[in-house]
Amino acid sequence: MTSTPNISVFIATSLDGFIARPDGSIDWLTHSDYQIDGEDFGYQSFMNSVDMIIMGRNTYETVLGFGGEWPYRGKRMLILSSRQLAIPSALAHEVEATQLPPAELVAQLAERGVRQVYLDGGRTIQGFLAAGLVHELTITRIPVLLGEGIPLFGATGHDIALHHTETRAFPNGFVQSRYTVKTT
Repeated sequence: MTSTPNISVFIATSLDGFIARPDGSIDWLTHSDYQIDGEDFGYQSFMNSVDMIIMGRNTYETVLGFGGEWPYRGKRMLILSSRQLAIPSALAHEVEATQLPPAELVAQLAERGVRQVYLDGGRTIQGFLAAGLVHELTITRIPVLLGEGIPLFGATGHDIALHHTETRAFPNGFVQSRYTVKTT
């Protein structure tokens, strides 16, 4: 019997709940006031636990636009897209596209032996939450109000009860909270 992968979100939001500006820009995350020497806010430890990344097309294209070295080298990645997606040949051995709905995709990943999934991208996260497939959320609130942008959360069609497991405050004003999704 195959076990369902654990699906986790690890994401930053503005204090008013946006993950990006309306145009998808995340330039506000890289402000020099936010840097703490030697501090990655738990990101590397989280990434070390992940054996698969599921990302929405818009988020994937944003990351590709950063240029430089691919930040997810060595991790398998599925990009959710309803349209044809161009994957650079240098990433073809790690990145693939899919149009599967969340429940079918998770079942396929279970059959492939995937244990820990990092889920990224606003609409992707919203869809997996609505389908009841997210197990854990780590949300780092950044001390900035954007006023508008792409929200982390949207309509789910039902309440999603969470259990708070931890909150950490950092000297730069970041507040990181971790929640597990309560199962009924």
